[in-house]
Amino acid sequence: MIGAAIRSLGRRYLDLTLRQGPGLRVRIVERPGLWMDDAALAALTGDLRLVAARTLPAGGLTYGVFSGDRSRLQETIITLVSRTDGRPVAFNALPVMTIATQPHPTEVLHLGLVMVDPDERSKSLSWVLYGLTCFLIFLRKQFRPIWVSNVTQVPAIVGMVAGMLSDIYPDPGAARGGRRSLTQLILARRIMAAHRHVFGVGPEAGFDAARFVITNAYTGGSDDLKKSFAVAPKHRDPGVNAFCAAALDYDRGDDLLQLGRMDLAAMRRFLTREVPRGALAGVLVTAGVMALSRAILPVIHWADAGQNWSILRPWRGDPR
Repeated sequence: MIGAAIRSLGRRYLDLTLRQGPGLRVRIVERPGLWMDDAALAALTGDLRLVAARTLPAGGLTYGVFSGDRSRLQETIITLVSRTDGRPVAFNALPVMTIATQPHPTEVLHLGLVMVDPDERSKSLSWVLYGLTCFLIFLRKQFRPIWVSNVTQVPAIVGMVAGMLSDIYPDPGAARGGRRSLTQLILARRIMAAHRHVFGVGPEAGFDAARFVITNAYTGGSDDLKKSFAVAPKHRDPGVNAFCAAALDYDRGDDLLQLGRMDLAAMRRFLTREVPRGALAGVLVTAGVMALSRAILPVIHWADAGQNWSILRPWRGDPR
């Protein structure tokens, strides 16, 4: 992890390759549609499709990273898990949504589409696919809280996200799902108004703003992801499973829209509860090197009087 983090210094966008246990490696690529050439981008999307083919052999997803549109990958962070022989086995595609709010737009990191090869589902990859990327982006944002959204009908994911983020709504562990804030209500309504294509929800889907439930959600490209309650993976807390069963109509195809924040409290929970002890040291060293690049390198660059700095010129050299 240390070498990968050091090589990332000076890059505008995150591109890290880390080892994860025996035989696996993780690559985190930020907004590849903005900087990757066509060949590299095609190879990356090809890996995503290989995982999708293993996960949904009869399915045909058509939204997000599967649409073939480079612009979709300009606003997406890819977390790809591969075996050391190069075979991709899991990924998460996290879109970054820019929500029109006042006085400034708000960025929301959507937990996006997660797929894991059926042969690899016992490898404890959830902390990598869901939490690690959010944690590293939080560091790159210099510890500024980040709004994170999640759309799912799977109780295991609902409970995991609720335990990872701060100020989450709906919260299956709270009475009636907890209490939403005005900011969450505004963000949810604007996500549904302008960004539902990000998670494959069609225009005919409804939205219950009181409960943050998307009704008839599987008609906009994500049709093959619809599950019955019986087959949806369950959470270890029976209360989470009961909450989802009561809140969602699985026959119709409902989803929960969860909104929470990655902040210092969430970062502490992630490091202490989700990261395996054997991986904790590497994660902390990687985080330290990334923090160095964001906090100290700009000071060093500013102090170098021999280099250009935007419209400023070196004090020695060509005066033009």
